[in-house]
Amino acid sequence: MALIVQKFGGSSVADAGGIKRVAGIIARAYEAGNRIVVVLSAQGDTTDKLLEKAAEINPNPSKRELDMLLSTGEQVSVALCTMALDAMGVPAVSLTGWQICLRTNSHYSNARIKSLSTERILAELDKKRVVLVAGFQGINKFDDITTLGRGGSDTTAVAIAAELKADICRIYTDVDGIYTADPRIVPTAIKLKEITYDEMLELSSLGARVLHNRSVELAKRYHVNLEILSSFNREPGTKIREVVRVEEVKISGIAKDSNIARIALIGLKDIPGVAFRVFRTLARKNISVDIIIQSIGREDTKDISFTVAKSDMENARELLLAEKEAIGFERIDISDSVCKVSIVGAGMINSSGIASKMFEALYDANININMISTSEIKVSVLIDERDADNAMRAIHTKFFGV
Repeated sequence: MALIVQKFGGSSVADAGGIKRVAGIIARAYEAGNRIVVVLSAQGDTTDKLLEKAAEINPNPSKRELDMLLSTGEQVSVALCTMALDAMGVPAVSLTGWQICLRTNSHYSNARIKSLSTERILAELDKKRVVLVAGFQGINKFDDITTLGRGGSDTTAVAIAAELKADICRIYTDVDGIYTADPRIVPTAIKLKEITYDEMLELSSLGARVLHNRSVELAKRYHVNLEILSSFNREPGTKIREVVRVEEVKISGIAKDSNIARIALIGLKDIPGVAFRVFRTLARKNISVDIIIQSIGREDTKDISFTVAKSDMENARELLLAEKEAIGFERIDISDSVCKVSIVGAGMINSSGIASKMFEALYDANININMISTSEIKVSVLIDERDADNAMRAIHTKFFGV
């Protein structure tokens, strides 16, 4: 008898038919003699619709009240799915985040999990029930409802799996696994049988939307066995684990992220401490910076270019302009029509020529590179947004031959 955590995304439970299909998957696993805990997301585009309703009332609502509102979507899903299981004769119970004492910090709309209690879950499992938990939500030290950010139900599922020491955590989505690229952009993308935690974490952080990146961090830290598979068919999925490959495999995936903006500070003084003043200004307002390039000093000045999330662009501009004299730059140049395209692979660190092969693919496609960033398992380039899909196809063909 295995203890299995299953998580179903919003597209899987979008309507009554989807909920009944998901209930069937849960019932089969339960009837096979397993102990089952299920985490559900809100139905379909429920979260977006709730955000629209909020905007009709108040275009700038408090994040606390948004969390109170948005958490209702997952509660609807678990209640309806529990009803579907009941109709099938499968004993089940639905629980909210607060009922499993899932404690978070107080960063409304993007809270991080601090702890959770398995007491109630284990008590219900001992009663031979399927336990359905509302994903994406918890409570802070004030007993206020918080949410974990878009995709946060993945993190709920992995956190529960880690606490319960589950045999496996299965994440059901509308795709049947992890692909070498988004198959909607690259039709020849190849499904991977397995991928490492580090590779999946990089792909999630770099724009691949299959998994919430914080869920992968948790899975790696607590050695949770993860599998990504489809709720729409019974095909095998992709397993995520610590070590999966032989040395000759170089890269496992290509991702793009269009949610970024490039900021360039022109004419900075070429003296010690300038970069510190720039990035301290942004850090004070919790604005994260990604790719950074500093030019070689000339005529006692230099330029610094970096990327931020598109949502932080205007805030960053205002902060930097307010500190223009203290930092000492001539002008600021900003563009949000850029995209970051990345290749990821655990075998890259000991393989020469990977970056040049990527750059050759972009050259052959007549795509200009604006900025470059590398790490042990990734190479990222900043290019014009209009070239992003062509870049992914060109790079995929170069590395995978299709």
